[in-house]
Amino acid sequence: MRNLAFILLFVLVTTVAYAQTPTYQLSSHILDVSTGRPAAGVPVRLEKLNEKNNKWTTVEEKKTDENGRIKDFLDYKKAEAGIYRLTFLVADYFKQQHTASFYPFVEVVFQIRDKEHYHVPITLSPYGYSTYRGN
Repeated sequence: MRNLAFILLFVLVTTVAYAQTPTYQLSSHILDVSTGRPAAGVPVRLEKLNEKNNKWTTVEEKKTDENGRIKDFLDYKKAEAGIYRLTFLVADYFKQQHTASFYPFVEVVFQIRDKEHYHVPITLSPYGYSTYRGN
């Protein structure tokens, strides 16, 4: 009975630890501060700068979910240090909201230097935006 309890405890602990292990190094989200709601369905492109030829290469492109989030950019297995750019293609989002806007897209350039998790969100309105490094 004691061995069975130990095995069950071991399985529970390792399952919880495995479930909390991050598999993606980068996440993002968009909060539309003009409505107080997440911006769902916005295409976001991730690119990496080739510092030798100064050209951007697309890594992947995804759309924000119903909560305005993308949780799975940059798989840790493929992640590497460097300069990256997220381009938030917001023009169609504002058109769908029947809202005139100043910015057709928002570019955020940042540097990954280590294996830590990076969260790069934007707060958005038709005539402004802000970004920061979250966690």
